[in-house]
Amino acid sequence: MSEQQHTPAPTVTAGEAIGHAARLLAQAELELTNLPLIERLDQLACSWLAAANLLNERERV
Repeated sequence: MSEQQHTPAPTVTAGEAIGHAARLLAQAELELTNLPLIERLDQLACSWLAAANLLNERERV
C-alpha cells in the first residue's frame, strides 16, 4: 500500500475573510433584479464576517 500524504488545509486570516465579504457585497450591489442571488450573496458575506470575528477572537486568546 502506498502512503497518502496529508495536504494541510489553507489558512485564512481575518483580513482575508473580511475581503471576501466585501467582494460578495460589492457583487450583490451590482445585481439589480435577481433578488435570490442578492440574498445568497448577503448570506455568504455574513458567513465570512462571522468567520472573521471568530478568527479575531482566537487571535486575542
